[in-house]
Amino acid sequence: LPEQRATTQPEKTKRKGTRRNRRRRRRPPPFAASFFLLSSVGIVSKEGGVGNQEDDGTRKDETTSKLMWKLVCSRGNLDAEGKLRTLNAHVGRQTWEFDANASEEDVQKQDVRRKEFRENRSAHKHSKDALMRDAFDAQRKERKRERKTTPPSADVTIDEKSVTKETKRALRAGVEYYQGQQHPDGHWPSDYGGPMFLMPGLIIAMKIMKKEKEMLPAHVKVEMKRYLENHVNEDGGVGLHIEGHSTMFGSVLTYVALRCLGEELESSETLRKMQQWIKTRGGATKTPSWGKFWLAMLGCYEWKGLNPIPPECWLLPYWFPAHPGRYWCHCRMVYLPMSYLYGKRAQIEPRNPISEALKTELYCQEYDTINWNKARNECAKEDLYYPHPLLQDLLWGALSKVEPILLRSPLRKWANKEALKHVVYEDENTRYVDIGPVNKVFNCLCRYFSGDTEGVEKHMPRFWDYLWVAEDGMKMQGYNGSQLWDCAFAVQAIEATGLSKSFNECLGDAAKYIDDSQVRDDAPELKKYYRHISKGAWPFSTRDHGWPISDCSSEGLKAALSLMDMEDQGLIKIAPENKIAVDRLADCVNVILSYQNTQKIGFKPQGSGGWATYENTRAGKWVETLNPAETFGDIMIDYPYVECSSASIQAISKFAKRFPDHPIVPRIENARKSGRDFLKSIQKDDGSWYGSWAICFTYGTWFGVLGLIATGSTYDTCPHLRKAVKFLLSKQQETSGGWGESYLSCEKKVYHQLYEKDGKTEFAHCVNTSWAMLALLATGQEKRDPAPLCKAAACLLKKQLPNGDWPQENIMGVFNNNCMITYANYKNIFPLWALGKFANSGIEQR
Repeated sequence: LPEQRATTQPEKTKRKGTRRNRRRRRRPPPFAASFFLLSSVGIVSKEGGVGNQEDDGTRKDETTSKLMWKLVCSRGNLDAEGKLRTLNAHVGRQTWEFDANASEEDVQKQDVRRKEFRENRSAHKHSKDALMRDAFDAQRKERKRERKTTPPSADVTIDEKSVTKETKRALRAGVEYYQGQQHPDGHWPSDYGGPMFLMPGLIIAMKIMKKEKEMLPAHVKVEMKRYLENHVNEDGGVGLHIEGHSTMFGSVLTYVALRCLGEELESSETLRKMQQWIKTRGGATKTPSWGKFWLAMLGCYEWKGLNPIPPECWLLPYWFPAHPGRYWCHCRMVYLPMSYLYGKRAQIEPRNPISEALKTELYCQEYDTINWNKARNECAKEDLYYPHPLLQDLLWGALSKVEPILLRSPLRKWANKEALKHVVYEDENTRYVDIGPVNKVFNCLCRYFSGDTEGVEKHMPRFWDYLWVAEDGMKMQGYNGSQLWDCAFAVQAIEATGLSKSFNECLGDAAKYIDDSQVRDDAPELKKYYRHISKGAWPFSTRDHGWPISDCSSEGLKAALSLMDMEDQGLIKIAPENKIAVDRLADCVNVILSYQNTQKIGFKPQGSGGWATYENTRAGKWVETLNPAETFGDIMIDYPYVECSSASIQAISKFAKRFPDHPIVPRIENARKSGRDFLKSIQKDDGSWYGSWAICFTYGTWFGVLGLIATGSTYDTCPHLRKAVKFLLSKQQETSGGWGESYLSCEKKVYHQLYEKDGKTEFAHCVNTSWAMLALLATGQEKRDPAPLCKAAACLLKKQLPNGDWPQENIMGVFNNNCMITYANYKNIFPLWALGKFANSGIEQR
């Protein structure tokens, strides 16, 4: 479809008869069932603030007005100025709209959900996405997606003997439940939150740009406060993510965010406890560099207390080994706008009351007496994941001496101008979604401080793409969603159940989403702006986002091929307009092949045939010594990963199997061979693979195993597979029969068992268990010894809820080694996938 400019307006104008309202009333929603999925309720005082608080910071149940939210997908809503642009009618866009006309019954239901979370938040820090899921459940009858099958966990004693007989009933109940959670546009909406440092940046930016009335009205503030307060730890601090130990980064930014939202230190026990936590550990000068940057922009930290972020880096020639164009794109796209803002010393207007107050509240000494040069390299021990090497400290020290000269030089003006060009390019080529929430906020600030009012207005409606509402409040997600990623996995999971024929409509809708979200063109001026080709690939979320990734492209391709296979077998029927032509699939294969690293740069695994994420690996590992972010690891270059490499190998192998005579197939065989060698080279001595994008060794080992099998390896012929099986079996829990892995595995890079809150009882996680089962089944474990699989399947069946769902357990996603992130759909997708493979493995006959 050609680019379209949306004209739908937010529901804030109540006057009848205006041209704007008449236009909105005439426009029907693009999907009949996207009407309204009711969600969160808030409690506000008459002044628009939070209701009265108890001494422990919790709110009294004093409601003076009711708040309600509805999930709206695939619409150009919340766009008062008509600035939104789209490539495909906003397919997959997820936003939450305020609904002032909710019934008392709906308000009460949502209040119960919020109360449940609040009362159990210390033990269960992860929301269940209950508000959205309840709303979808309410529409089942109207959409003809009722639950008809009762899972065996409701009426049968599950053991290793009964499990093979009961699995198929569990599968049907599970798919019946999960298809009801699918949006009519074909994707499965879900929470993609977890990090605690994202939303404070948005709140601070709105304060700086004086956009609070537009972006942070009273009902939004209530939900944001709810979320921030719900995730304060028992010691008064806030973690890097919702399950993490308290950190200075999380605590300082949350404190500042709550103050910007109107909370007062004198009346808030939450703020007083947080302030005590901060000051006990040395005050805000101990916050990591990203926290310091936000404080400087808010005018309560001095710029000379920051290590330099010179925009002049963007003037270097590309052949320079540490040119920013060689960095991992997420790192590049964050430090790009930061360098512009640093280069201009962009800051809130002087003598802002909140800034002046924070100068007295966040530090352990008088603000004017702080040694800012010393503060540059201070970092709390709770936050220090990647200590600065000596070389980096020497470099920042030297640059800080030169910075006063650069600040007023013509070179700085030239550098800022160049950096801003790259910022505008990123905005325009992502329809102002941007690659992620951090650079999204910084880019908007760049447009603001450059005097570009039009650019700021284009940014504003896209902030809603990142905000998600659940029973724990309103959060900022780590992306604008995981729509394509979850949809592609869901297709493969339902295929594995063997029940595809019974869920034709569900799979047909998924086929539509996969078709709609494929990237159709390369971004312009690739070389000038350091972009990779993208025509035919798939993104993580939506087509409008526009940044494709190797593993997302691969899973999208695998799902598209699976749908074609199911249609060929007469199991489903795909609408003609959603059938993807072979040439478009071949375009995807071309992009996947282009992602593969083909030359050695710096260290062996990097160039030995592996796949990185968004681009090729463009620099050596030594560049990581320049990592200025004390909190995150492995951020500087786009490393090759087992997940990306395995998914790519699986996808191109599947394409070659279906289209053996296609001209691109000869290129595939060479890629498979070098990819296989890469997977072997990065396997750990204990047989595992380290997973970088989910927790952790169970996830990585699943990918490692499937990647080798896709190249022709078998358990009998490949010692690497035998080592992997041995590793997985060694981690199976004796009591539960499942697997459970802690996020500490990601941080420490050593397997850590997941335990109950008592720290002694092993806890089996339904997602870890599923990954381990899938890997074992792929190697033929059911033929060698089916007992471990039966135990694991029994574990999953016991966990299944009476409605066919599985429980939301510990957080399962991760990025940059140290920060966890939510994948709320994993608890449905992977148990279905694993049990489907189990049920159809022939294990019952054996």
